[in-house]
Amino acid sequence: MLKNNRLAWVDYTRGIAIILVLYRHIFEGISRTGLPTAEYSYLEHANIIFYSFRMPLFFILSGIFIGKSLAKRPVGKLIANKFSILLYPYFVWSILQVTLQLVLSKYVNADRHAADYAYILFFPRRIDQFWYLYALFNVTVLYMLTREKLKLGIWQQLLLGAGMYLVSSYVTQKSIDLGFVYDILHYYIFFALGDLLSARILDQGNFSRFASWKTFLLLLPVFVAGQFYFLTKNLEVNDNLYVEAWQPVLFAVIAVSGCAFMACIAFLLQRYNALRMLRVVGFHSLYIYVSHVLVASAVRLVLMKGLGVTNVPVLLVICLAAAIIIPIMIYNIAMHYGAWWLYSLEKPAGNGKTLAVQNA
Repeated sequence: MLKNNRLAWVDYTRGIAIILVLYRHIFEGISRTGLPTAEYSYLEHANIIFYSFRMPLFFILSGIFIGKSLAKRPVGKLIANKFSILLYPYFVWSILQVTLQLVLSKYVNADRHAADYAYILFFPRRIDQFWYLYALFNVTVLYMLTREKLKLGIWQQLLLGAGMYLVSSYVTQKSIDLGFVYDILHYYIFFALGDLLSARILDQGNFSRFASWKTFLLLLPVFVAGQFYFLTKNLEVNDNLYVEAWQPVLFAVIAVSGCAFMACIAFLLQRYNALRMLRVVGFHSLYIYVSHVLVASAVRLVLMKGLGVTNVPVLLVICLAAAIIIPIMIYNIAMHYGAWWLYSLEKPAGNGKTLAVQNA
């Protein structure tokens, strides 16, 4: 249930971002089955384009609210809160997913071994999609400590983040696998950027400017040009990560312009109160994130093995819809029957049926 005091543009933005995340994971899951996804170049091109800004967008959004969070709670309590809503579900759902992939190894396309449990702590990117929760927790905690304990100002944070970001590019170029450390280095700058923007973007006096068609038209050619270059360059060298790894400054510009354009769309949707279902998706984005791979894999298995469906676009559309709807249903059923512990260590307030999704 959406509360009136929630910022609609935040839910809209998260809704857009989580759908783009699902698209990539589902498309790549279909690709690993051996189906001829290369015949559908437009689907692969969309997959490459969406990759350029979706994860920076999540980190910028989280950074926007860090100041408000620290104003409400001391660092210790806020770290405990982040452990409860980020790190705890990371452990619960990653362990569950690895276990199911081991048990159902004959039916899934993931090659799992018992030793893979160690990846959860050290190499989270090897456990499919879950690395983001681990990275967001680590980045948030480090940012809070440097801000509150070391008293680093916002420009010092940005400078620190820029240095870390360039190091992340260097280790990628040298094929050095730093595990979870890489994600801290790579995304700290985007979190700091969110903190920098927070005062302006949370000022309701600026909302009309962000939700204007003039802003949309100004950002549109920048967005198109950035995405066109990102796509064509990566296709040219046959490496979807080339721009990100070898042209980090340009990638940052493309990512931030993509985030700005998505935010503008979200503000326009808020202005017209349109596509409210997208707000619902954004509200449930965390709960969709933790379970969507399991759901999409199960649906794909039924469609392919049980019903003989092999058409790639059909599989993509059905699995994408299922990966949005079913996790929302699972979450609400869990809340209804008191299984809130699947998603957080903090018991929900009120009637116990709705776990608050914080803007922070």
